[in-house]
Amino acid sequence: MDARIFQRIRENLLRQRQNLLDWLQYTPNSKKQIHLGPAEETAVQAHLQILDTALAKAEDKTLGICKICHDYIEPDRLEMDFTANVCLSHYSVEDMRRLEAELELAHKVHKALLPQELPQIPGLQLAAFIQPADIVGGDYFDFFRFRDGALGLAIADVMGKGLPASMLMASLQASLRILVPENTCPAAVLQRLNGLFCHNVHLIKFITIFLGRFEPASRALEYCNAGHNPPLLLRGNSRDDRHWLQPTGAAIGLAESFDYHAATVTLTPGDVFMLYTDGVTEAMNAAHEEFGDQRLAEIASRHHAASPQIAIRELRTALQAFIGKQMFSDDVTIVAGKMEH
Repeated sequence: MDARIFQRIRENLLRQRQNLLDWLQYTPNSKKQIHLGPAEETAVQAHLQILDTALAKAEDKTLGICKICHDYIEPDRLEMDFTANVCLSHYSVEDMRRLEAELELAHKVHKALLPQELPQIPGLQLAAFIQPADIVGGDYFDFFRFRDGALGLAIADVMGKGLPASMLMASLQASLRILVPENTCPAAVLQRLNGLFCHNVHLIKFITIFLGRFEPASRALEYCNAGHNPPLLLRGNSRDDRHWLQPTGAAIGLAESFDYHAATVTLTPGDVFMLYTDGVTEAMNAAHEEFGDQRLAEIASRHHAASPQIAIRELRTALQAFIGKQMFSDDVTIVAGKMEH
């Protein structure tokens, strides 16, 4: 096999390994707890050992079954195993100028991947907002139908931003739109999704995702939270009755060995839930203070009786006032729902 192919494999694996090491070293413990959910950090260490084994095979230029993708490493397939980051890094100045001229089209494609309208669910009001930090971004929300007809709703955040994150987001959307209609349980979907992305040798980013399944007849919201920021649930009987839907599994792509589990809450009239990405809570003002979970909860509680559209509008207003003239450094996405009386 061409030595250049082995070199490309090696570079991909090294990037994935370094990404994991950076995550272990630089991610605050509070953030790690969210990304890992109930899983253990040792599973990430085990995945690093698998990467080291694969790197040794690439160094020796030996063929066989890759321990990352579990398939034979064939030259034709390996020629196509490049990430958006690699492609962009090899662009010439002229290519980059051409790419910039095409970003408007990418923006339109990104918008087309998101829901064009909200589903109409008896007894449930829905609203959503998304604002990429760049022309395109890695935040994502969507609505589906599970195999039994129940509503599926998802919010996700690809680590990173810009075109590479947007391309991975498109892959996530395509995967979910295939997997959700084939299943009836959010945990089963994310278990399969994690396997698919961990088998992909050129995945060098992680994905946090909350996937819910709402059954209108029972008002049950079954969910699997894969390392995503805990959504806020406000009970209708009191604006101070707050609950956070904590992670039930690890972020997608950290390690294949993780198990994903579902949890269920039953919604009652007046209940409000708010899904969001960390672009909301980690938005910073000029004093380098983060907006934070508590500000989000206080604003949501203050507008508990309002419609989801108004609640999101007020949150956006408060967020903009908080950062002032600062620019948003990350994508901002919010999905809110309210049970009608």
